[in-house]
Amino acid sequence: MTQVDGAAQRHIKWSYMDHWRSNGPSGPVDQWHSAKTMSAFLKQVKATGFDAIDTFDFRIWQMYGDYGGPAKYQEMVQDHGLERIVNTFHAADYDTRNYAPHLAETHENILEDFRVTMGRWSQIQLDNIIVMPATLYYDMEPVTEDKLKTTAELWNRVGEITASHGVRLTCHHEFFCGIQSEADIDTFYSYTDPEYVSLFVDTAQHCIAGVDPVALYRRHAHRVSGFHFKDTHDRAVGDDHRQRPDSEIMAPTTGKWFYEMGTPQGLVDFESMMTAVRDNEYEGWISVEHDKANKQGGDYSESTAVSRWYARNVLERIYS
Repeated sequence: MTQVDGAAQRHIKWSYMDHWRSNGPSGPVDQWHSAKTMSAFLKQVKATGFDAIDTFDFRIWQMYGDYGGPAKYQEMVQDHGLERIVNTFHAADYDTRNYAPHLAETHENILEDFRVTMGRWSQIQLDNIIVMPATLYYDMEPVTEDKLKTTAELWNRVGEITASHGVRLTCHHEFFCGIQSEADIDTFYSYTDPEYVSLFVDTAQHCIAGVDPVALYRRHAHRVSGFHFKDTHDRAVGDDHRQRPDSEIMAPTTGKWFYEMGTPQGLVDFESMMTAVRDNEYEGWISVEHDKANKQGGDYSESTAVSRWYARNVLERIYS
């Protein structure tokens, strides 16, 4: 740690991606169910030591409907002791008829989507808007260099739109995304402009796809604007990445893809990842994500506490 005005200045702060379910009398309850459930969620996130939250782009409708807009909702977040909303994930409906980055005829529709989207978020200052940069794998294959180049051309233009609002456009590569192999990721970034297109490293998703997230980060560190830190116990095999309509749910080989940091069977080498983060002098936010943590008897509250313990007692000691 360094000292600034007598106080410790932290290199890394931790944001929590707001996947969450709690158990209600009729089954799992989403934290957006009511002001009461949202308050309970924010209190738990703050109590475990997180500094801020990330959210999904589609939550903006509930922010407007239930809280009066992103600024008012962020006030609630801050009233619970968290700093702010750091990033939003733009979970688009990738339909090849009108929203397919590798198809140039859909680009104007996508560009207009982002012009409108950035206006909706203009009440608050985000760091990143996160996108999956390609359609689902089965809608893009075969993945060719021409398709990768066409996709890159779109996101360069989208990045100009988000940059005009002071927000980074950053790409998140799911294992079922059209751009998920190491070679295709490298080719894609070779065609994108680093001023407008960043990389958001999801440790589990890359590992599932057979890509070493530490090596990927070291190779593209200058392009990385954030992380999802979560673990996995399995790599995709066969056609796992081609399952319709959602490989994370439909893949027949694996019942639960994602786990919190620190589980003994985890495939992600988080200590090496944090060492790489330190070596590249990355400073800022790392987001912890627990996607579908409640599957197979799991619990979001437990996963969140375990991950924050691991971040504080293992990872922060590497980069301090």
